[in-house]
Amino acid sequence: MINLLLTKYKSRLDYLYSKASNFSDDSELVAEWSKYLCVLTSGYLENCIRAIYSEYIKKRSHPNVSNFAQYNLNAFQNPKMEKICQLAGFFNSSWAEDLRKGTEGELKDGVDSIVANRNIIAHGRDVGLTYSNLLRYYENAQSVLKILNDQVNNN
Repeated sequence: MINLLLTKYKSRLDYLYSKASNFSDDSELVAEWSKYLCVLTSGYLENCIRAIYSEYIKKRSHPNVSNFAQYNLNAFQNPKMEKICQLAGFFNSSWAEDLRKGTEGELKDGVDSIVANRNIIAHGRDVGLTYSNLLRYYENAQSVLKILNDQVNNN
């Protein structure tokens, strides 16, 4: 990924996912770890999206414009796919359309599920989230982040 901090964050998440897979004999523990990992994964997704677009802004904009744009980018939260597409469209309308088309189906559903489950967990409600589903959602999120990174770096 773009930034050393995000690379460390991903490594930590990968480690925690692998750790949780070792608890397969204790379904309650796996369920609790899955909730914890979902919250971390949602934060990771937000931070990566901000970092991808921040780098793009820094490279392409006057410092004053960059400061303004990055300040506003910090307010980006709850990165469901439609919000991500809208954000991409602020930079380039074709990015938003390409992103919508490229993430239809499983990728969109995975990212949206991470955020929806995170919100449910944050409000103290029970979720029917399984570790195997969350792992698949995490992989989907990685694919979406790759698409975003490719968009900004190939322009």
